[in-house]
Amino acid sequence: MAETIYALSSGAVPSGVAVIRVSGEKTAKIVKALCGRVPPVRSTILSKLVDPQTGEILDEALVIYFQGPRSFTGEDVVEFHCHGGRAVVSRMLAVLGTFDNCRPAEPGEFTRRAFDRGRMDLTEVEGLADLIAAETESQRKQAIRQMGGALGKLYEDWRKRLIHMRAMIEADFDFADEEDVPGSVADEVWQETAVLHSEISDHLERSRSGERLRSGLQVVLMGAPNAGKSSLLNAIAGRDVAIVTEEAGTTRDVIEVHLDLGGYPVTLVDTAGLRRTDGVVEKEGIRRAEAKGREADLILWAVEPGGVDLEDTASGLPEDLRQEVPVWRIHTKGDLETHPKQDSSGTIKEIACSSKSDEGMSALFGALTHFAEETISIGEVPLATRERHRHYLKDCLAGLRTAIESEHLPTELRAEDLRRAADALGRITGRIDVEDLLDVIFRDFCIGK
Repeated sequence: MAETIYALSSGAVPSGVAVIRVSGEKTAKIVKALCGRVPPVRSTILSKLVDPQTGEILDEALVIYFQGPRSFTGEDVVEFHCHGGRAVVSRMLAVLGTFDNCRPAEPGEFTRRAFDRGRMDLTEVEGLADLIAAETESQRKQAIRQMGGALGKLYEDWRKRLIHMRAMIEADFDFADEEDVPGSVADEVWQETAVLHSEISDHLERSRSGERLRSGLQVVLMGAPNAGKSSLLNAIAGRDVAIVTEEAGTTRDVIEVHLDLGGYPVTLVDTAGLRRTDGVVEKEGIRRAEAKGREADLILWAVEPGGVDLEDTASGLPEDLRQEVPVWRIHTKGDLETHPKQDSSGTIKEIACSSKSDEGMSALFGALTHFAEETISIGEVPLATRERHRHYLKDCLAGLRTAIESEHLPTELRAEDLRRAADALGRITGRIDVEDLLDVIFRDFCIGK
């Protein structure tokens, strides 16, 4: 008999209401012992909760009973909506622990049971995790779409198309003499394989936006020491995050601030000033600054009046880095210089601002928000959101590509490549061979979910 599990599923106590969830075969027995009866399915009742061993009233709560398989986990589930005091919750959990074969839930165990019973696929599970972790409106929308099954349905539709293609090929060489099996089936399958390869390739390319949305856009502040980077960071963040002094080279390590710009997640990174130095610590800071720059979606090069510019051969931004990542020139300390020197090529965006007077800050905010919208806008199309998805999509494409390009090989071998491609899609949704992934996926869930 599977164990019945229980946990506090709402936020930390004390709170106005605490939701305690129970799932498993003994759920109905537990409800009857505490309430004196089992409530009608999916109906809310107000009931006194009584300790079955002492007869003591524990609390008066709303009780909702869900009968499996029409519940979150697919098992019988009950939710006790108790008062959110520490003593109430502690005593309720203690009483639940007295029932035979009933124990506290592990992190993510309710959701894992939902997956095990086919109530959710892995993309929906990951969407739920992303929804809990969402910090911005756009992240919430993407997580809701994924949790609703849009991504899993897309991958499952592709997998079914591949299974159908394999079936047609097998029919082609198993029943070639039959009149109702078209002779050109295999040719049509390889044409369809090429179409599917194109669809998945396009999806993978568009999905970079989905991954950026989930992790946040990386905007890195770079420039020479004392160029005003830390002051700019504090001004954008709206609080004192970095130490600001007149001494050059104050910032030695990477400082990160997470922002919500127009509903889009942005991580703003302050780095050590770039210059030639013999200091071991500062050299390491500069190395980390360049490394962060190479990971960035956008670099803001801070330059003060008369300061070190982008193209400075001694301390400017490395040439290869300027080619890899978009760069904006930010003229800091704008209160000291009204008309900054403009880039003659016109290819680099220039913004003048002052963290002291707030001059130009609204323009910088607007430009960053617009950049985030253009870079990670995802529309209504479901997109891959994790490196795990990308890995298996690439495996799928590899199988399709091999099948398409292996015209010289027997049809049976090319059909095996289609099977490999279909299995890769099945591993994204959890249909095939994902047992080794489950602990990794569920371990970051909170207890009670």
